[in-house]
Amino acid sequence: MAKRSNPIRQLLDPKKVFIPIGIGLAIVAWFLYRDFQNQKEALELFSWGWHTTGWLGVALIMVALRDVGYMIRIRILTDKKLNWRQAFEVIMLWEFASSITPSVVGGSSVAIFIVNREKIPLGRSTAVVMITAFLDELFYVLMVPLLLIFVGWSTLFPLEMQTTLLGFDLGAREIFIVGYVFILFLISAIYMAIFRFPEGARNLLVRLFSTNLLSRWKKGAIETGDDLVITSKELKTKPIRFWVNAFTATFLSWTARFWVVNFIILAFTIVDISVADHFLIYARQLVMWVILLISPTPGGAGVAEIAFEGFLQQFIAPVGLTLTVAVVWRFMTYYPYLVMGAIILPRWIQRTYLGRKLISFRKPK
Repeated sequence: MAKRSNPIRQLLDPKKVFIPIGIGLAIVAWFLYRDFQNQKEALELFSWGWHTTGWLGVALIMVALRDVGYMIRIRILTDKKLNWRQAFEVIMLWEFASSITPSVVGGSSVAIFIVNREKIPLGRSTAVVMITAFLDELFYVLMVPLLLIFVGWSTLFPLEMQTTLLGFDLGAREIFIVGYVFILFLISAIYMAIFRFPEGARNLLVRLFSTNLLSRWKKGAIETGDDLVITSKELKTKPIRFWVNAFTATFLSWTARFWVVNFIILAFTIVDISVADHFLIYARQLVMWVILLISPTPGGAGVAEIAFEGFLQQFIAPVGLTLTVAVVWRFMTYYPYLVMGAIILPRWIQRTYLGRKLISFRKPK
């Protein structure tokens, strides 16, 4: 009988880290080669001062607020069974998993494993990750129409791009519409599985693992389904304050996540950006996020830099600085999680998987 694959072994594969770094650096090198003269002239016009340092500092604060919001939310959803250290490590490893897996796949399966290793029952861990996804998508579904009121539909899609999906050629606008509809479907499915028909979700899970291909894990599927039903009943009794706090933490995280770009642009551009421009930058990031969701590369590496140039270069002057801004953005919001994950993962394994202190390799005296 084959052993069940361990998600942690996938995280430990060094190629998982080098692939997205290699893709990102290759895209940057291509940009440098393509627009070398424009970038050289832009850097000659730009001078680093307190203005740049100050706005980059604010951008770093936004990065920290993003992670703090995630930590607050994971503690709320687990009834504070995770202390602050555990919450920090879970979020860092969750982001690490998302950074080394294709965006279209995501790191949810690894996230369930990570939360479960913190002594949260598997069914509850599954529910926590599903509710996290629900709150994230709910933020998106609510924020899109609100921002459209401010920026309008016609200014939202500056990028001419094409992709083929199920035999249809789709542009940026069509990709966004398909993504938004899919997110609505996902929210509905999670809501039905956790809050309306958890027994049905359990039965579907058991039926799926009753097939010959997956029958070896049927017992675990039954236990997970039972835990999911119990967790669902518990969540239905939560007061409105619980959900308000969880969504407030979600709002804090995602708002900070998107405003990072606004402040980085303020640090480098030499033109004035109006309040309306800031809302448009925010709205275009929502469109970019849907495009990154279907990226086949780990963490959207390469795709993110290309999308950034297409959607946001009009707010950066001189235009040659667009690559610099994109690289700074990725170094603030993507690459740190590769580093943090690689640092935290070995000690986290020792603490949660092996359950003992780090082994000393010194010879006994």
